[in-house]
Amino acid sequence: MATEQPNIILVMTDQQRFDTISALGFPYMETPNLDRLVTEGVTLSQCYISAPSCAPARASLFTGYYPHTTGILKNADRWTRSWVERLSQVGYHCVNVGKMHTFPFETPLGFHQRYVVENKDRYLEGRYYFDEWDKALQAKGLIKQQRELYRQRSDYNERLGAFEWELPEEMHPDMFVGNLAQWWINSHPVTKPLFLQIGFPGPHPPYDPTWAYAEPYMNRDLPRLEVTEDELASQPSPFLEMRQHNCDVDHDSVVHQLNPTREQRHRQRAYYLANVTMIDDKIGQILNSLDQQGYLDNSVVIFTSDHGDCLGDHGHSQKWTMYDIITRAPTIVWSPGRFQAGVTIDDLCQQMDLGPAILELAGAEVPETMEAESILPVLRGEEWSSRDYVFAEHSRDGILQGTKFMSMVRSLDWKLVHFLDQPDGQLFDLTTDPDEINNLWHQAEFADKKQELLAVLREWHIRSQYQTAGWAAEWR
Repeated sequence: MATEQPNIILVMTDQQRFDTISALGFPYMETPNLDRLVTEGVTLSQCYISAPSCAPARASLFTGYYPHTTGILKNADRWTRSWVERLSQVGYHCVNVGKMHTFPFETPLGFHQRYVVENKDRYLEGRYYFDEWDKALQAKGLIKQQRELYRQRSDYNERLGAFEWELPEEMHPDMFVGNLAQWWINSHPVTKPLFLQIGFPGPHPPYDPTWAYAEPYMNRDLPRLEVTEDELASQPSPFLEMRQHNCDVDHDSVVHQLNPTREQRHRQRAYYLANVTMIDDKIGQILNSLDQQGYLDNSVVIFTSDHGDCLGDHGHSQKWTMYDIITRAPTIVWSPGRFQAGVTIDDLCQQMDLGPAILELAGAEVPETMEAESILPVLRGEEWSSRDYVFAEHSRDGILQGTKFMSMVRSLDWKLVHFLDQPDGQLFDLTTDPDEINNLWHQAEFADKKQELLAVLREWHIRSQYQTAGWAAEWR
C-alpha cells in the first residue's frame, strides 16, 4: 500500500439525488463508471449535507463547519476561505475545474489554479460574471441556452425546466467541464501531489441533455413519488408558500406547476437522469486520463454531490426543503489497495466529514474546533464512532421566503424540521414512513418524540457555539 501523500481527486455534481446510480439499487439508471466506483470502493449510504442549497452546503464541506458557524446560510453569502489552503501548505498542487460556487465566484479559496464554470443559467447572482464556459461559447460564436432564450418558447411554462441541448454536444456545460478537466490532466506537468476538484454544473436545471441521451430515458418506466392532497395539507406553511412562489418565478428556467401531468413529470425526470448519464460518461473518461498519466497509482477518488432535487416529489421544485431526496448525498470513496472494496456503510455521517479525512490523508493538521468528524477509520475498515444525528439548516432567501430560519435533525429512525417563530414543522417516523409523507408534528401521541428531537437540536446549537468559539479569529 502506498504510504506517500496520495493524489486526491474530488468529483462533485450539482443537485444529484442519491437514487441515480444503478449499482446503489436503481436499475433504471445507466451509470457504468459510477457503478465501478461503487463495486471497487466504499459507499456512504447515509451521508447528509448541511444545507439544502449550493453555497452553504459546499462551504460546510470545504470548511468542516456548519452553516450557522461559517455564516454562509444561503447562496451569495460571502465565502472566501477553505481547508484547501491547508493542503497547499503541506505540499499539494491544488486545482479546481468547474463549479465550486464560492462568492465571489473567482475567489482563490486556496487553489493554485481555478478554471471556473458556474451555474448553467445565472440570472440574478453573478449574472454578468463570464466564466470559462461563457468565454468558450463566445469564441465559437455561440449563444448560451438559458432563460432569455427559453422564455421565447411557446411551451416554456409547461416544460418544468426540461429542454434539449441543441448546440454542439461538446459545448454542453458538463461535457465542457469534463473535457477541460481531461485537458488539464493530460497537459499540465505536476511534480507535487495533486488535489483536483472537478465540479460538474449538472444535473442542476435547466435539465438539458442532448436528445441522444434523453431518448432512452423517455422510453423507460421511471419511478416517481405520487403527490396527494393529504400530504400537501400537512406541509408547513413556508413550504406551501414556496410551492406557489416557484410557479410564479422561473428559477433556473424552471416554471413549477402545482398539478403537473404525468407526462410533464416523466419528461422532467427523464431529462434529469439523462444528464446524470452524460456526466457518468465524462467521469469514465477522466478516470482513463488519470490512469494514463499515472495518477491512479496512488490516488483517492471521491464522488459526491452538494444536494438533491425534488423533481416534483412532495409537490416541490428543486431544493430548499429537508426531505431525504434533498439532504442525502450520493457519496463514494475509491482507492483500491488503500480502502475496502465493494463495501456499503449504512451509519450516519455528515458530508463535511470528508474534509478531515482528506486532511489526514494529506498529512495536514485538522483544527481542533472543526465540527466535521473524520470518516477515515471506516474507510480503512477500522473501528469507528458514527453519528447519532445529522443536521442541516438554511436561512430565508429569494426562494424560501416564508421563514427566517429552517433547521433539521435526523437520526436513523426519525426526522424533525423546525421553522423559527412558526407554529408548523415536520416530524417523520422514518421506519414506518421512509418516503416522508405522513407529518406527525401536530399529533398529540408523538409530542414526546417532538420535544426529544427539539432538545437535540437545541443542544447541538449550544455545543456548536462552544466548540467553535476560536474559529472566528482564524477564518473570518
